[in-house]
Amino acid sequence: MAHITLFTSPKPFDDPFIAMIQRNAFGSWRALGPQVEVVLFGIEAGVAEAAAEFGFRHQPAVRRNRFGTPLIADMFAQAQAQATTPWLAFLNADIILLPDFLRGLHALEPYLGRRRLLVSARRWETAITEPLDWATLDPAALARTARGQPLNPTGMDVFVFPRGSLRDLPDFAIGRAGWDNWMIYHARRERAWVVDATPDITVVHQRHDYRHLPGGRPHYQHEESRENVRLAGGVDKLYTLWEATHWLQGGRVRRAPWHWMHIARRLELALLRRGQPHKGPRRVLLRWIRRRWQRPWLERGAWWLDYYGPSIVTPPPQTLPSP
Repeated sequence: MAHITLFTSPKPFDDPFIAMIQRNAFGSWRALGPQVEVVLFGIEAGVAEAAAEFGFRHQPAVRRNRFGTPLIADMFAQAQAQATTPWLAFLNADIILLPDFLRGLHALEPYLGRRRLLVSARRWETAITEPLDWATLDPAALARTARGQPLNPTGMDVFVFPRGSLRDLPDFAIGRAGWDNWMIYHARRERAWVVDATPDITVVHQRHDYRHLPGGRPHYQHEESRENVRLAGGVDKLYTLWEATHWLQGGRVRRAPWHWMHIARRLELALLRRGQPHKGPRRVLLRWIRRRWQRPWLERGAWWLDYYGPSIVTPPPQTLPSP
């Protein structure tokens, strides 16, 4: 019996590299077995064919903005209306999941129905340049490879939540900046537990460029990203997993331990409360926090060893849990 419904809005399959990494991701989801159902949203080229090939459900109808970009709110609403599983997860279509995803989900079971939860994990930036054969691939080896790569400090490409817990989202555009940050802010505002599952869930992000976007520019340089930030309520609502309340580590949920980065983030968000400062003392202090405090730490090397501890590079067991 399925235990979680994954849903996403894939990019068109007309670019060979994008098609390959999405097929790699879909293969990893299918390899998780019958505990997982998958819904693919959209009418982009190749999506219906991919859904049929991998045995996923296809939902072509999804509301879009004036640029033709699918809207997060409609996908969340449709997924929750159709799902029969206790858990749902939105994730980007280039994300590889490994068996530790289901093991982490089972560790969260005691809190289902007892706590408001939003679960995410940072992604390991991994270069994958060829199709993966999930019939022969060793997930433990891939997990070790991934955890030897850089850990993205702000990227959040997976959101796990109990069915019925996320309703009436703003009309954010998928694949643009801001909406994922608002999810963390909204959960904190609703007094939900925001669980950083990075220690126990290996989220493998297949590196890619922005060739699929207009002009090949990163998503945060587009008008739709600025619209997302406006819908979020401003730049001070752009939370990340630095604002998580709990960690999932060693199969247990515990309070997020204190780290000086949390203080830096509180100061940063407080300075952004009236918008991005362009001059004056607020701008000077914000630049000092970012350039003298945060950025040197993030750029000097493996910050994740300091933040999570040395065990972060050792992946959890990669055997599927019993249903």
